[in-house]
Amino acid sequence: MRVPRLGPLPDFEPPPEREAPPQPAEAVEPTAVTIPAIGVETSLVKLGLNPDHTMEVPQDFSLAGWYTGAAQPGQRGPAVIAGHVDSHDGPAVFFRLRELSRGDRIKVARSDGSRVTFRVDGVEQFPKDVFPSGRVYAMTSEPTLRLITCAGDFDTAERSYEDNVVVFASLAG
Repeated sequence: MRVPRLGPLPDFEPPPEREAPPQPAEAVEPTAVTIPAIGVETSLVKLGLNPDHTMEVPQDFSLAGWYTGAAQPGQRGPAVIAGHVDSHDGPAVFFRLRELSRGDRIKVARSDGSRVTFRVDGVEQFPKDVFPSGRVYAMTSEPTLRLITCAGDFDTAERSYEDNVVVFASLAG
């Protein structure tokens, strides 16, 4: 919307018109994710919750998983996709996740044959004991995507990494 000028105002410039945000896509389950910047192309499995209310992780280290308790990719709210960083055999599907940069694209294929594309807004690392659940899982006004994997030091006693890497992304226009 343009603001009409009411008279000569020195050094006044109306605010620029803002681009309309991308519209949410129809609700359709995701089937695959492609991340060209780091060479990831994988099918998705469905993830739920463990008995202790933590998110399940894929059983297959070469696959990523979509958390069914979150939004479907392209719908309003955060869609969440998780994958392993490595296994005892070597790198896993999200081994290079931390290498993503602002502006990189993430493409999610859906069961109806359509695709939605997200743009990386940022990549952050958090200790698991202070994981920002609110930032990751809380409802957002626009379609967003979170990619999650492990990072940091490996605790051999717990057989788990101490941190998580989270990629924050928004629907590309």
